[in-house]
Amino acid sequence: MSQTNTIGPWPVEVRLSKNRRALSVVFDSGERFELSAELLRVSSPSAEVRGHSLAEHKTVGGKRNVTILSVDPVGNYAVRLGFDDMHSTGIFSWRFLHELGRNAEARFQSYLDDLAAKGLDRDKPGAR
Repeated sequence: MSQTNTIGPWPVEVRLSKNRRALSVVFDSGERFELSAELLRVSSPSAEVRGHSLAEHKTVGGKRNVTILSVDPVGNYAVRLGFDDMHSTGIFSWRFLHELGRNAEARFQSYLDDLAAKGLDRDKPGAR
């Protein structure tokens, strides 16, 4: 039985780009996603970004040029990404990375809409 049937899509390759601005993830389903460091950073599943409830969710600006410094395994179910802004508390499960890859365009547009609504921007640091 494949991992897909028991716990969702399973990564067969995880690769950091040479410029550290994207993470490529290939799943056993054949799907391949190139996830930008910016999208990963602003979508981090950490309490710092997500909060502990929907009301605490923060939109983080100023991350257009963020890079990924490290990709560390967490058990066999996730990776912890370390970014050059010193954020490293998000644990990105395989399921989360798969969902993010499948919905990257819509998630990024939602992020841009949130920035605009909150008077933030991709180049200036800030959170609301």
